[in-house]
Amino acid sequence: MLDKVKELIGEVEAFKASSKEEIEAFRIKYLGSKGLLKELFAEFKNVDAAMRKDFGQALNNLKNASENKVSALQQALDNSVEENAFYGDLTRPHEPIELGSRHPISIVKNQIIEVFNRIGFTVSEGPEIEDDWHNFTALNLPEYHPARDMQDTFFIEKNPDTLLRTHTSSVQVRYMENNKPPIRTISPGRVFRNEDISARAHCIFHQVEGLYIDTDVSFADLKQTLLYFTKEMFGKSKIRLRPSYFPFTEPSAEVDIYWGLETETDYRITKGTGWLEIMGCGMVDPNVLKNANIDPTKYSGYAFGMGIERIAMLLYQIPDIRMFYENDVRFLEQFKSVL
Repeated sequence: MLDKVKELIGEVEAFKASSKEEIEAFRIKYLGSKGLLKELFAEFKNVDAAMRKDFGQALNNLKNASENKVSALQQALDNSVEENAFYGDLTRPHEPIELGSRHPISIVKNQIIEVFNRIGFTVSEGPEIEDDWHNFTALNLPEYHPARDMQDTFFIEKNPDTLLRTHTSSVQVRYMENNKPPIRTISPGRVFRNEDISARAHCIFHQVEGLYIDTDVSFADLKQTLLYFTKEMFGKSKIRLRPSYFPFTEPSAEVDIYWGLETETDYRITKGTGWLEIMGCGMVDPNVLKNANIDPTKYSGYAFGMGIERIAMLLYQIPDIRMFYENDVRFLEQFKSVL
């Protein structure tokens, strides 16, 4: 009889189950009201007195082993069910996830691109590390030209022919070299200038420059394009163009929009005039067309450029350009609701 109990203990320890039904059948077999343990305890009175101690201890071991096995099997099965439910139940409520937001520079850049896409402008991009030809010379800025001083430049390893681009006009040169007119493209991107960082200026900033080249392009075409942009971007329908100078356009102009004088903020940002400068523009200089192998006697074009940070500061009334680059979560969270 003792050997039988020891054999049952071995069977209990080796038993495995993969379902609640198998575990329940095992429990009934050993621990049920009509189970093996009930029968063996009933036989206890018929065991020789000399064997009772060992037999009783063996029965207790069998009972403990059976109870522990049932408990362990149930726990393992419950854990398996919970794990499958966690990874497999697509109807379960999801954990709350903190949503991020787009950077205001990205928001404004995408808005500008969308406005010009509606009138047929494609997007072109180019390298941020440029050569002298594409950044200066091809844009009517030959070596030692005084206008180069307008753009304090970061040169790479003291190499005067390799630099960080100072404007995205270099992308327009590359585009003209590889595409024939008609050309209608905008070039958004990051640019670099060796300037002191302050609330109104930074050594890194972003531009969007536009270029349109075709036959019989006039300054009137440029003005209508800019008027369309200011209406769509700012909701303003009044602009003015003031004569200015850019080496790669002639004639050239600064573009102002009438912001208005309705609030105290309007007075502050326009210095009491109601007008705000937003970009520069002009007709592409014939020398620039020649440098890109485009016949200036057949084609003409206009170009314009604006700083994305400046537009964002106007739209969202951001007082300090440095805020765009500090990665302050409190600042960025303000743009969660903006697409």
